Amino acid sequence: MENTNTVAVNIEDEMKGSYLDYAMSVIIGRAIPDVRDGLKPVHRRILYAMLKEGLTSGKKFSKCAGVVGEVLKKYHPHGDNAVYDALVRMAQPWNMRYPLIEGQGNFGSVDGDSAAAYRYTECRMFSLAETILADIEKKTVDFIPNFDESTLEPTVLPSRIPTLLINGAEGIAVGMASKIPPHNITEVLNAALHVLENPDASVDELMQIVPGPDFPTAGIICGTTAIKQAYTTGRGLIKIKAKYHLETVGKRQSEAIIIDEIPYQVNKAKLVEKIAGLVNEKRITGISKLRDESDRKGMRIVVELKRDAVSDVVINQLFKLTSLRKTFGVNMLSIVDGAPRVMGLSEMLKCFISYRREVITKRTRFELNKAKARLHILEGYKIALDNIDEIIKIIKASQTTPEAKKALIQRFSLSDIQAQSILDMPLKRLTGLERQAIEEEYNELLKLIEGLVKILSDKAELDGVFVTETRELLEKFQDTRITEIEPFDDNDINMEDLIAEEDMVVTISHKGYAKRCSPSTYKTQRRGGKGVMGTKKLADKDEDFVSDMFVASTHSYLLVFTNLGKLHWIKVYDLPETSRTARGRAIVNILNLGKEEKVTAVRAVREFGEGQYLAMLTKKGIIKRVDLMAFSNVRKGGIRATSLKEGDSLVGVLLTDGNSDLIISTSNGISIRFNEDDVRSMGRTAAGVRGIKLGADDEVVSLVQVPKDMEDSLSLLSVSENGFGKRTKVSEYRCQSRGGKGVIDIKTNERNGKVIGARSVTTEDDIMMITNAGKIIRVKASGVSEVGRNTMGVNLVTTVEDEKVVAVAKVIDGGDDDESEEGVEDSGQETSEATSEATESEQTDTNSSEE
Repeated sequence: MENTNTVAVNIEDEMKGSYLDYAMSVIIGRAIPDVRDGLKPVHRRILYAMLKEGLTSGKKFSKCAGVVGEVLKKYHPHGDNAVYDALVRMAQPWNMRYPLIEGQGNFGSVDGDSAAAYRYTECRMFSLAETILADIEKKTVDFIPNFDESTLEPTVLPSRIPTLLINGAEGIAVGMASKIPPHNITEVLNAALHVLENPDASVDELMQIVPGPDFPTAGIICGTTAIKQAYTTGRGLIKIKAKYHLETVGKRQSEAIIIDEIPYQVNKAKLVEKIAGLVNEKRITGISKLRDESDRKGMRIVVELKRDAVSDVVINQLFKLTSLRKTFGVNMLSIVDGAPRVMGLSEMLKCFISYRREVITKRTRFELNKAKARLHILEGYKIALDNIDEIIKIIKASQTTPEAKKALIQRFSLSDIQAQSILDMPLKRLTGLERQAIEEEYNELLKLIEGLVKILSDKAELDGVFVTETRELLEKFQDTRITEIEPFDDNDINMEDLIAEEDMVVTISHKGYAKRCSPSTYKTQRRGGKGVMGTKKLADKDEDFVSDMFVASTHSYLLVFTNLGKLHWIKVYDLPETSRTARGRAIVNILNLGKEEKVTAVRAVREFGEGQYLAMLTKKGIIKRVDLMAFSNVRKGGIRATSLKEGDSLVGVLLTDGNSDLIISTSNGISIRFNEDDVRSMGRTAAGVRGIKLGADDEVVSLVQVPKDMEDSLSLLSVSENGFGKRTKVSEYRCQSRGGKGVIDIKTNERNGKVIGARSVTTEDDIMMITNAGKIIRVKASGVSEVGRNTMGVNLVTTVEDEKVVAVAKVIDGGDDDESEEGVEDSGQETSEATSEATESEQTDTNSSEE
């Protein structure tokens, strides 16, 4: 007998439809996060179940088994492993930039160790997770029946934070995948505020606020091109590499590479195993020992090197052959309006802002309805209090409560709710204070309703609520970036090819502001002039002043030495080009300086080559000489250039040819000259040897180089803090052995003050002097009279009260001569006095000073 219920279908159409239904079910209901709250269904259900169980940040921990059971019982009809794995991940700080669950017990490790079984572990929410659930009880989101229709569950959470961006997400669905990197919460919230005020903000603008992802395991992002592509298109390949530094370890004082941070989602144990395998296979030959010294304080993988190994070579091999350098494939796919969609940074922020407007609107309507309902009851109370005697009489005369309610409604035109509230009102509310409280509550509700109505009717008011809440979150959860970003990657465009090579005056202030500008912006004046402003007067604002200045090509490398003995590398063209009076940019925003690091010396190097050395001198007179090639592969985080004793700091760094003489000058006017061969070439991390024996209350201020072929043409120009100085032939400074007491160079009396610096000059050189008021004067070296050692000198800079010269720099090129009123030469009387003083002081040189 033929079955009349059979329907013929095309198998291809049926398979296509069924597969699409299955695919969308996986995409929407399991694997891809929602752009609004940034969560997948399993994470949403875990947090909601914990809220219902009361496992907030202020409550005690509860067994994870109970949470898993509650989620399985009411919301998530899947395996317990799926729920527990999701819960564990939300508690792991190496996976989540901002963990949502606080775990107690074994929740795994960055080595790939599994968490303990859920019967052993406990959990509760972090306060950040509570902001994702905030206002859920105020009808801000829709609820749907759970899988067995025994209760309701939210379709989305009313998140106050853009969870999708700050914690990222990763999921593989059918035919598509999502991989969104985590970001810094402070940067993302500030970007949301910026997009609210500037909906058409470009990616470049947003990257000034959110420069890139901020991974929980820190590390270094290589290049900004891929970041911009990801933020623009929603897709990109971001390269991350480990952060390391070099140390001397063990009894043998071997050099070691210390890995402090690894790329995101790299298994540390497998990484160490991989390095060991490469060593055993002899693919990396420079490693002698390998150990993992990580503990609760942080990560520390020690890669000890052989004596003949070159650290830079080993580092490059590790980056090439291991996951110390890896690629994070960004695919910013999320569910938007029920469908998967790839978006850039600006679109994601706009979606979040739109959702918050929707949540705030629903919450405001809920609060308005609640306030109106309460106001309605209070109006009934007021009627009752105004007619209390009659109301009591009606109630006493009634046989039943319904009869009394009906009588009250008929007599005073009350609603059913008002009449019931009057009947339920306790007698204590008849007291004077209670009557007053009702009046005050009534008036406050009127103001509240007025404000809520204004929010619903005025978009600016609604956005104001969003701004206020966001700023509160910024204050509560403010955080600093931990992932560094290098501006360029190996595959990025070579910026040097796009920048013309030209000389620039590089200026660095005492508080670390750097800039570059053309030498033509400064006029040449005669000595004794008042000068021009080289930067805005900073002393009035924060007691800042220009502390270093030199001329370098735009293509030169700047070797930046800090007080901690570290070296940082940067190109001159990376400095902002500004006007002569501009302040510049904080060098901490250009380089990766530590909290305690301050720039103490900067040297320009056009290119690294053999036969060149860096001579480094500290204020306590310790000097060392290092082959320049030791600094040819400097990373952005900086490397150790020298080891310093406590209380010591670098004051001078010179680039030498190995055959020059060096002159050390001190603040008390003492100088010593010796051949640089007296200082043997040392390693990068060596401490150095004594260059000069300092007297009491004395310290080194300058290190000057005297090339052999220029001795006859060079003079030593010494400048004091009160604007006086002198120029003396370097041949008058006899060569001694390093470590001696030196000879008197210039008198440091009350008129001159302490010596602030010395420079080797020729008659063709120009000199720039800088005061703490930000004033700069440029003079010809030939305009300073040449005298002998142990003299007083002449006036070079006319200073006002409390103004001091703080730095002196040599300018290579000449410049246009300016004989304006600002540059009037010193009077003959002053010159005559200086000459007389010089003649007298020349006779006071003692043999003891030359010991």
